Amino acid sequence: PTSDDTPEVLNRALSNLSSRWKNWWVRGILTLAMITFFFIIIYLGPMVLMMIVMCVQIKCFHEIITIGYNVYHSYDLPWFRTLSWYFLLCVNYFFYGETVTDYFFTLVQREEPLRILSKYHRFISFALYLTGFCMFVLSLVKKHYRLQFYMFGWTHVTLLIVVTQSHLIIHNLFEGMIWFIVPISCVICNDIMAYMFGFFFGRTPLIKLSPKKTWEGFIGGFFSTVLFGLLLSYVMSGYRCFTCPVEFNNDTNSFTVDCEPSELFQLQEYNIPLVLQSVVGWKTVRMYPFQIHSIALSTFASLIGPFGGFFASGFKRAFKIKDFANTIPGHGGIMDRFDCQYLMATFVNVYIASFIRGPNPSKLIQQFLTLRPDQQLHIFNTLKAHLVDKGML
Repeated sequence: PTSDDTPEVLNRALSNLSSRWKNWWVRGILTLAMITFFFIIIYLGPMVLMMIVMCVQIKCFHEIITIGYNVYHSYDLPWFRTLSWYFLLCVNYFFYGETVTDYFFTLVQREEPLRILSKYHRFISFALYLTGFCMFVLSLVKKHYRLQFYMFGWTHVTLLIVVTQSHLIIHNLFEGMIWFIVPISCVICNDIMAYMFGFFFGRTPLIKLSPKKTWEGFIGGFFSTVLFGLLLSYVMSGYRCFTCPVEFNNDTNSFTVDCEPSELFQLQEYNIPLVLQSVVGWKTVRMYPFQIHSIALSTFASLIGPFGGFFASGFKRAFKIKDFANTIPGHGGIMDRFDCQYLMATFVNVYIASFIRGPNPSKLIQQFLTLRPDQQLHIFNTLKAHLVDKGML
Protein backbone atom coordinates (compact mmCIF):
# COMPACT_ATOMS: atom_id res chain seq x y z
CA PRO A 1 0.00 0.00 0.00
CA THR A 2 1.10 3.53 -0.73
CA SER A 3 0.75 6.42 1.66
CA ASP A 4 -1.19 9.52 0.71
CA ASP A 5 1.48 12.15 0.18
CA THR A 6 -0.97 14.85 -0.92
CA PRO A 7 -0.46 18.14 0.97
CA GLU A 8 -2.94 18.54 3.81
CA VAL A 9 -4.31 21.79 2.40
CA LEU A 10 -5.28 20.01 -0.83
CA ASN A 11 -6.73 17.07 1.09
CA ARG A 12 -9.06 19.38 2.96
CA ALA A 13 -10.03 21.38 -0.14
CA LEU A 14 -10.78 18.26 -2.19
CA SER A 15 -12.21 16.06 0.55
CA ASN A 16 -15.71 15.98 -1.01
CA LEU A 17 -14.49 14.67 -4.37
CA SER A 18 -14.16 11.08 -5.49
CA SER A 19 -10.65 9.64 -5.61
CA ARG A 20 -10.66 9.88 -9.42
CA TRP A 21 -11.46 13.58 -9.49
CA LYS A 22 -9.30 14.29 -6.46
CA ASN A 23 -6.31 12.79 -8.27
CA TRP A 24 -7.19 14.85 -11.36
CA TRP A 25 -7.16 18.10 -9.39
CA VAL A 26 -4.00 17.22 -7.46
CA ARG A 27 -2.15 16.37 -10.66
CA GLY A 28 -3.49 19.50 -12.36
CA ILE A 29 -2.55 21.90 -9.58
CA LEU A 30 0.95 20.48 -9.15
CA THR A 31 1.45 20.35 -12.92
CA LEU A 32 0.72 24.09 -13.09
CA ALA A 33 3.16 24.63 -10.23
CA MET A 34 5.89 22.71 -12.06
CA ILE A 35 5.23 24.60 -15.31
CA THR A 36 5.48 27.88 -13.40
CA PHE A 37 8.79 26.74 -11.93
CA PHE A 38 9.95 25.81 -15.44
CA PHE A 39 9.19 29.34 -16.68
CA ILE A 40 11.08 30.84 -13.75
CA ILE A 41 14.27 28.85 -14.35
CA ILE A 42 14.13 29.70 -18.07
CA TYR A 43 13.93 33.36 -17.12
CA LEU A 44 16.96 32.97 -14.83
CA GLY A 45 19.12 31.95 -17.77
CA PRO A 46 21.40 29.16 -19.06
CA MET A 47 23.59 28.83 -15.97
CA VAL A 48 20.62 28.18 -13.70
CA LEU A 49 19.18 25.75 -16.25
CA MET A 50 22.41 23.76 -16.24
CA MET A 51 22.42 23.66 -12.45
CA ILE A 52 18.81 22.45 -12.42
CA VAL A 53 19.67 19.73 -14.95
CA MET A 54 22.50 18.63 -12.66
CA CYS A 55 20.19 18.56 -9.63
CA VAL A 56 17.55 16.58 -11.53
CA GLN A 57 20.22 14.14 -12.67
CA ILE A 58 21.42 13.54 -9.11
CA LYS A 59 17.88 13.09 -7.81
CA CYS A 60 16.97 10.63 -10.59
CA PHE A 61 20.15 8.68 -9.93
CA HIS A 62 19.33 8.61 -6.22
CA GLU A 63 15.81 7.30 -6.84
CA ILE A 64 16.96 4.44 -9.07
CA ILE A 65 19.93 3.49 -6.91
CA THR A 66 17.76 3.53 -3.78
CA ILE A 67 15.55 0.83 -5.28
CA GLY A 68 18.62 -1.34 -5.78
CA TYR A 69 19.98 -0.47 -2.36
CA ASN A 70 16.79 -1.65 -0.68
CA VAL A 71 17.54 -5.08 -2.09
CA TYR A 72 21.30 -4.94 -1.64
CA HIS A 73 21.28 -3.54 1.90
CA SER A 74 19.73 -6.67 3.36
CA TYR A 75 22.99 -8.53 2.72
CA ASP A 76 25.02 -6.06 4.81
CA LEU A 77 27.32 -5.16 1.95
CA PRO A 78 27.65 -1.39 2.44
CA TRP A 79 30.05 -0.64 -0.40
CA PHE A 80 27.33 -0.64 -3.03
CA ARG A 81 25.95 2.81 -2.24
CA THR A 82 29.43 4.29 -1.72
CA LEU A 83 30.68 2.93 -5.02
CA SER A 84 27.53 4.00 -6.84
CA TRP A 85 27.99 7.62 -5.80
CA TYR A 86 31.70 7.41 -6.52
CA PHE A 87 31.02 6.23 -10.08
CA LEU A 88 28.47 9.04 -10.46
CA LEU A 89 31.19 11.51 -9.50
CA CYS A 90 33.65 9.95 -11.96
CA VAL A 91 31.24 9.96 -14.89
CA ASN A 92 30.15 13.53 -14.20
CA TYR A 93 33.78 14.61 -13.99
CA PHE A 94 34.42 13.05 -17.38
CA PHE A 95 31.36 14.45 -19.17
CA TYR A 96 31.38 17.92 -17.67
CA GLY A 97 35.12 18.16 -18.10
CA GLU A 98 34.61 17.48 -21.80
CA THR A 99 31.91 20.15 -21.90
CA VAL A 100 34.10 22.74 -20.18
CA THR A 101 36.98 22.02 -22.55
CA ASP A 102 34.69 22.27 -25.56
CA TYR A 103 32.60 25.34 -24.72
CA PHE A 104 34.98 27.27 -22.43
CA PHE A 105 38.09 26.69 -24.50
CA THR A 106 39.53 30.20 -24.24
CA LEU A 107 38.96 30.36 -20.48
CA VAL A 108 40.62 26.97 -20.04
CA GLN A 109 43.66 28.03 -22.05
CA ARG A 110 43.93 31.25 -20.07
CA GLU A 111 44.19 29.55 -16.67
CA GLU A 112 47.21 27.33 -16.08
CA PRO A 113 45.52 24.84 -13.67
CA LEU A 114 42.57 24.44 -16.03
CA ARG A 115 44.88 23.96 -18.99
CA ILE A 116 46.69 21.14 -17.22
CA LEU A 117 43.42 19.49 -16.17
CA SER A 118 42.12 19.83 -19.72
CA LYS A 119 45.24 18.33 -21.26
CA TYR A 120 45.16 15.25 -19.04
CA HIS A 121 41.40 15.16 -18.56
CA ARG A 122 40.74 11.75 -20.08
CA PHE A 123 43.68 10.15 -18.32
CA ILE A 124 42.50 11.55 -14.97
CA SER A 125 38.95 10.37 -15.69
CA PHE A 126 40.17 6.88 -16.53
CA ALA A 127 42.34 6.77 -13.40
CA LEU A 128 39.36 7.76 -11.25
CA TYR A 129 37.18 5.09 -12.82
CA LEU A 130 39.94 2.50 -12.48
CA THR A 131 40.15 3.30 -8.78
CA GLY A 132 36.44 2.62 -8.40
CA PHE A 133 36.78 -0.58 -10.41
CA CYS A 134 39.53 -1.83 -8.09
CA MET A 135 37.46 -0.85 -5.05
CA PHE A 136 34.59 -2.94 -6.41
CA VAL A 137 36.83 -5.98 -6.92
CA LEU A 138 38.14 -5.63 -3.36
CA SER A 139 34.58 -5.41 -2.03
CA LEU A 140 33.55 -8.79 -3.45
CA VAL A 141 32.27 -11.11 -0.73
CA LYS A 142 32.13 -14.88 -1.00
CA LYS A 143 28.65 -16.31 -1.66
CA HIS A 144 27.39 -12.94 -2.90
CA TYR A 145 29.44 -12.58 -6.08
CA ARG A 146 26.44 -12.86 -8.40
CA LEU A 147 24.44 -10.24 -6.53
CA GLN A 148 27.37 -7.85 -6.39
CA PHE A 149 28.00 -8.11 -10.12
CA TYR A 150 24.27 -7.65 -10.68
CA MET A 151 24.36 -4.40 -8.69
CA PHE A 152 27.55 -3.32 -10.47
CA GLY A 153 25.63 -3.61 -13.72
CA TRP A 154 22.67 -1.83 -12.12
CA THR A 155 24.85 1.17 -11.31
CA HIS A 156 26.37 1.37 -14.78
CA VAL A 157 23.03 1.10 -16.58
CA THR A 158 21.70 3.85 -14.32
CA LEU A 159 24.69 6.01 -15.21
CA LEU A 160 24.07 5.35 -18.89
CA ILE A 161 20.39 6.27 -18.66
CA VAL A 162 20.66 9.27 -16.36
CA VAL A 163 24.07 10.91 -16.59
CA THR A 164 24.67 10.47 -20.32
CA GLN A 165 21.24 11.84 -21.19
CA SER A 166 21.54 14.84 -18.87
CA HIS A 167 24.88 15.59 -20.50
CA LEU A 168 23.15 15.61 -23.89
CA ILE A 169 20.48 17.96 -22.55
CA ILE A 170 23.19 20.48 -21.68
CA HIS A 171 24.74 20.08 -25.13
CA ASN A 172 21.34 20.80 -26.66
CA LEU A 173 21.10 23.91 -24.50
CA PHE A 174 24.38 25.25 -25.87
CA GLU A 175 22.97 24.97 -29.40
CA GLY A 176 20.34 27.52 -28.41
CA MET A 177 17.67 27.76 -25.73
CA ILE A 178 15.04 26.84 -28.31
CA TRP A 179 16.59 23.37 -28.70
CA PHE A 180 16.22 22.93 -24.97
CA ILE A 181 12.79 24.47 -24.39
CA VAL A 182 10.81 23.18 -27.38
CA PRO A 183 11.63 19.45 -26.95
CA ILE A 184 11.04 19.53 -23.20
CA SER A 185 7.82 21.50 -23.67
CA CYS A 186 6.60 19.04 -26.31
CA VAL A 187 7.09 16.13 -23.92
CA ILE A 188 5.27 18.05 -21.18
CA CYS A 189 2.44 18.95 -23.56
CA ASN A 190 2.09 15.37 -24.75
CA ASP A 191 2.03 14.08 -21.18
CA ILE A 192 -0.68 16.56 -20.20
CA MET A 193 -2.84 16.19 -23.30
CA ALA A 194 -2.58 12.39 -23.36
CA TYR A 195 -3.75 12.39 -19.75
CA MET A 196 -6.59 14.82 -20.51
CA PHE A 197 -7.84 12.93 -23.56
CA GLY A 198 -7.46 9.64 -21.74
CA PHE A 199 -9.26 10.94 -18.65
CA PHE A 200 -12.31 12.25 -20.51
CA PHE A 201 -12.46 10.04 -23.61
CA GLY A 202 -10.26 7.03 -22.87
CA ARG A 203 -11.91 3.67 -23.50
CA THR A 204 -9.38 1.51 -25.35
CA PRO A 205 -6.30 0.26 -23.43
CA LEU A 206 -3.02 1.05 -25.15
CA ILE A 207 -0.41 -1.19 -23.51
CA LYS A 208 -0.47 -3.66 -20.64
CA LEU A 209 2.59 -2.11 -18.98
CA SER A 210 0.53 1.05 -18.33
CA PRO A 211 -3.12 0.03 -17.88
CA LYS A 212 -4.29 3.65 -17.58
CA LYS A 213 -2.86 4.60 -20.98
CA THR A 214 -5.44 4.58 -23.78
CA TRP A 215 -5.42 4.87 -27.54
CA GLU A 216 -7.65 7.93 -27.27
CA GLY A 217 -5.10 9.64 -25.05
CA PHE A 218 -2.21 8.55 -27.26
CA ILE A 219 -3.81 9.89 -30.46
CA GLY A 220 -5.16 13.05 -28.84
CA GLY A 221 -1.76 13.74 -27.32
CA PHE A 222 -0.08 13.34 -30.71
CA PHE A 223 -2.19 15.90 -32.59
CA SER A 224 -2.16 18.33 -29.66
CA THR A 225 1.62 18.11 -29.35
CA VAL A 226 2.27 18.69 -33.06
CA LEU A 227 0.02 21.77 -33.02
CA PHE A 228 1.59 23.02 -29.80
CA GLY A 229 5.10 22.52 -31.22
CA LEU A 230 4.27 24.57 -34.32
CA LEU A 231 2.83 27.44 -32.27
CA LEU A 232 5.60 27.48 -29.67
CA SER A 233 8.29 27.34 -32.36
CA TYR A 234 6.69 30.24 -34.21
CA VAL A 235 6.69 32.40 -31.09
CA MET A 236 10.22 31.52 -29.96
CA SER A 237 11.83 31.76 -33.40
CA GLY A 238 11.36 35.51 -33.35
CA TYR A 239 13.58 36.07 -30.30
CA ARG A 240 17.37 35.95 -30.45
CA CYS A 241 17.63 35.06 -26.78
CA PHE A 242 16.08 31.70 -27.68
CA THR A 243 17.55 31.04 -31.13
CA CYS A 244 21.19 32.06 -30.66
CA PRO A 245 23.74 29.53 -29.42
CA VAL A 246 24.69 29.91 -25.77
CA GLU A 247 28.32 31.04 -25.72
CA PHE A 248 30.71 32.03 -22.98
CA ASN A 249 31.95 35.61 -23.23
CA ASN A 250 35.54 35.74 -22.03
CA ASP A 251 35.48 39.51 -21.59
CA THR A 252 32.52 39.54 -19.22
CA ASN A 253 32.95 35.97 -17.90
CA SER A 254 29.27 35.32 -18.53
CA PHE A 255 27.02 33.56 -21.01
CA THR A 256 25.75 35.46 -24.04
CA VAL A 257 22.93 34.64 -26.44
CA ASP A 258 23.30 37.34 -29.08
CA CYS A 259 23.89 36.66 -32.77
CA GLU A 260 22.57 37.18 -36.26
CA PRO A 261 19.71 34.66 -36.64
CA SER A 262 20.48 31.79 -38.97
CA GLU A 263 18.22 30.83 -41.87
CA LEU A 264 16.41 28.43 -39.56
CA PHE A 265 14.94 31.41 -37.73
CA GLN A 266 14.10 33.70 -40.65
CA LEU A 267 10.58 33.76 -42.07
CA GLN A 268 10.30 32.14 -45.48
CA GLU A 269 7.46 31.56 -47.90
CA TYR A 270 6.41 28.00 -48.69
CA ASN A 271 4.00 26.73 -51.33
CA ILE A 272 1.04 24.83 -49.96
CA PRO A 273 0.37 21.48 -51.71
CA LEU A 274 -2.42 21.71 -54.29
CA VAL A 275 -4.50 19.18 -52.38
CA LEU A 276 -4.64 21.48 -49.36
CA GLN A 277 -5.00 24.79 -51.21
CA SER A 278 -8.72 24.26 -51.78
CA VAL A 279 -9.18 23.43 -48.09
CA VAL A 280 -7.27 26.31 -46.48
CA GLY A 281 -7.80 28.84 -49.27
CA TRP A 282 -4.12 29.85 -49.40
CA LYS A 283 -1.45 29.18 -52.00
CA THR A 284 1.54 30.03 -49.82
CA VAL A 285 2.32 30.28 -46.14
CA ARG A 286 5.04 32.18 -44.31
CA MET A 287 6.74 30.26 -41.55
CA TYR A 288 10.10 29.67 -39.93
CA PRO A 289 12.11 26.67 -41.19
CA PHE A 290 12.53 25.66 -37.56
CA GLN A 291 8.80 25.01 -37.43
CA ILE A 292 9.29 22.20 -39.92
CA HIS A 293 11.91 20.71 -37.63
CA SER A 294 9.52 21.16 -34.72
CA ILE A 295 7.14 18.71 -36.42
CA ALA A 296 9.86 16.05 -36.21
CA LEU A 297 10.53 16.93 -32.56
CA SER A 298 6.87 16.91 -31.54
CA THR A 299 6.20 13.71 -33.48
CA PHE A 300 9.01 11.95 -31.66
CA ALA A 301 7.85 13.39 -28.34
CA SER A 302 4.33 12.03 -28.83
CA LEU A 303 4.91 8.74 -30.66
CA ILE A 304 8.29 7.48 -29.43
CA GLY A 305 8.81 9.49 -26.25
CA PRO A 306 6.06 7.64 -24.35
CA PHE A 307 8.04 4.44 -24.74
CA GLY A 308 10.46 5.91 -22.22
CA GLY A 309 7.52 5.98 -19.84
CA PHE A 310 6.52 2.44 -20.78
CA PHE A 311 10.09 1.32 -20.11
CA ALA A 312 9.94 2.96 -16.68
CA SER A 313 6.56 1.32 -16.03
CA GLY A 314 8.02 -2.08 -16.82
CA PHE A 315 10.93 -1.38 -14.50
CA LYS A 316 8.61 -0.42 -11.65
CA ARG A 317 6.42 -3.45 -12.21
CA ALA A 318 9.48 -5.68 -12.05
CA PHE A 319 10.12 -4.43 -8.51
CA LYS A 320 6.44 -4.10 -7.55
CA ILE A 321 6.56 -0.38 -6.86
CA LYS A 322 4.09 2.29 -7.95
CA ASP A 323 6.51 5.20 -8.34
CA PHE A 324 10.25 5.78 -8.15
CA ALA A 325 9.65 8.03 -5.13
CA ASN A 326 6.95 10.25 -3.62
CA THR A 327 8.70 13.58 -4.19
CA ILE A 328 5.78 15.16 -6.10
CA PRO A 329 2.26 14.31 -4.85
CA GLY A 330 0.15 12.83 -7.62
CA HIS A 331 3.17 12.45 -9.89
CA GLY A 332 5.62 10.25 -8.01
CA GLY A 333 9.35 10.88 -8.09
CA ILE A 334 11.47 13.12 -10.27
CA MET A 335 12.34 10.13 -12.44
CA ASP A 336 8.62 9.53 -13.02
CA ARG A 337 8.47 12.97 -14.65
CA PHE A 338 11.70 12.69 -16.62
CA ASP A 339 11.52 9.14 -17.99
CA CYS A 340 10.46 10.46 -21.41
CA GLN A 341 12.70 13.54 -21.29
CA TYR A 342 15.90 11.51 -21.30
CA LEU A 343 14.89 9.63 -24.44
CA MET A 344 13.93 12.94 -26.04
CA ALA A 345 17.31 14.47 -25.17
CA THR A 346 19.16 11.77 -27.08
CA PHE A 347 16.95 12.19 -30.13
CA VAL A 348 17.40 15.98 -30.18
CA ASN A 349 21.17 15.66 -29.88
CA VAL A 350 21.32 13.12 -32.71
CA TYR A 351 18.92 15.22 -34.79
CA ILE A 352 21.04 18.35 -34.40
CA ALA A 353 24.24 16.47 -35.26
CA SER A 354 22.62 14.83 -38.31
CA PHE A 355 20.55 17.63 -39.83
CA ILE A 356 21.43 20.98 -38.24
CA ARG A 357 24.96 21.47 -36.96
CA GLY A 358 27.76 22.43 -39.31
CA PRO A 359 31.41 23.36 -38.75
CA ASN A 360 31.86 26.04 -36.08
CA PRO A 361 34.35 28.70 -37.29
CA SER A 362 34.77 30.28 -33.85
CA LYS A 363 35.87 26.99 -32.30
CA LEU A 364 38.31 26.37 -35.15
CA ILE A 365 39.83 29.81 -34.62
CA GLN A 366 40.11 29.23 -30.86
CA GLN A 367 41.98 25.99 -31.44
CA PHE A 368 44.12 27.61 -34.14
CA LEU A 369 45.27 30.33 -31.74
CA THR A 370 46.54 27.75 -29.24
CA LEU A 371 48.96 26.21 -31.75
CA ARG A 372 52.65 27.01 -31.96
CA PRO A 373 53.59 29.87 -34.35
CA ASP A 374 55.17 27.47 -36.87
CA GLN A 375 51.99 25.34 -36.87
CA GLN A 376 49.84 28.44 -37.35
CA LEU A 377 52.03 29.55 -40.25
CA HIS A 378 51.79 26.12 -41.88
CA ILE A 379 47.99 26.18 -41.66
CA PHE A 380 47.94 29.75 -43.00
CA ASN A 381 50.05 28.83 -46.04
CA THR A 382 47.98 25.71 -46.70
CA LEU A 383 44.73 27.67 -46.47
CA LYS A 384 46.12 30.46 -48.66
CA ALA A 385 47.18 27.97 -51.35
CA HIS A 386 43.75 26.35 -51.22
CA LEU A 387 41.94 29.68 -51.62
CA VAL A 388 44.24 30.69 -54.51
CA ASP A 389 43.44 27.42 -56.29
CA LYS A 390 39.74 28.13 -55.78
CA GLY A 391 40.18 31.59 -57.30
CA MET A 392 39.07 33.32 -54.12
CA LEU A 393 42.39 35.15 -53.66
